[in-house]
Amino acid sequence: MLDLHRLRLLRELSLRGTIAAVAEALSYSPSAVSQQLALLETEAGVPLTTRVGRRLQLTPQGRVLVGHTALLLERLEIAESDLTSSLSSIGGTVRIAVFQSAALAIVPSALTMLAEAHPALRIEVVQREPEAALSAVWARDFDLVIAEQYPGHAAPIIGDLDRVALCTDALRLAVPARRDIRSLQDSRDTAWVMEPRGTASRHFAEQACRAAGFEPDVRFETADLMAHIRLVESGNAVAILPDLVWAGAAPSVEVVGLADHPLRTIFTSARSASAERPAIVAVRGVLERVVAFAAPARLAP
Repeated sequence: MLDLHRLRLLRELSLRGTIAAVAEALSYSPSAVSQQLALLETEAGVPLTTRVGRRLQLTPQGRVLVGHTALLLERLEIAESDLTSSLSSIGGTVRIAVFQSAALAIVPSALTMLAEAHPALRIEVVQREPEAALSAVWARDFDLVIAEQYPGHAAPIIGDLDRVALCTDALRLAVPARRDIRSLQDSRDTAWVMEPRGTASRHFAEQACRAAGFEPDVRFETADLMAHIRLVESGNAVAILPDLVWAGAAPSVEVVGLADHPLRTIFTSARSASAERPAIVAVRGVLERVVAFAAPARLAP
């Protein structure tokens, strides 16, 4: 009889690539992972991995078992969802991956509401970049992700994950107070702060500047949007920021609308097998209520 726990370790190896990565992800020692995989090979009666250089690769038989393991884990998740649906109260743990502006504007109020409505429910929140977080939900590192999608930069579509729209979020040019900047073109000679290269927000901001006829002078690079705000407040840079970053308060700097009024889309994703789990449904319901109050003090479109 094949052991499901060991099968999961084999699947984790196929996802993460090394014994060390599997051990770190699951809080095991590398030797324990190796021992369990060796026992699985004994149970299967065929080699499941082969060493190529310093890495282990799955044999064809190992890949066959990984495919079946994914289906088994999905059925177990559906069974757990059905079981918890039969209970009169919502409990357990929901692990959420979230990007920074949502962590600041949405999550604190959502946690308060969930604690009041479902005191037996434990929520764990970790900040992750949306694209990496989507893959982490698929790999079962998290149960739910709050992710974003910028105009012209589609978020990855992963087959086993659903996608539920949460809200849209206006993108505007943030400029220091009393600075004579009334359009994106007016910022061509100004220093910029942007998120690191490779992020959807950086791609959008650079393309917006190029469409306006100039290459932005990016002097500051950071993923911390609070640092973006401080650099704009102090007069050292301009930035394109989403409305959600103001967390329901009036902006602390001047904001200028962009051509075509671009919107960022915020959505949640969960594994389809666990989407009906009462705890996931409860979290999503609270998030929907919170975003209705998270928009900044009235800004013109």
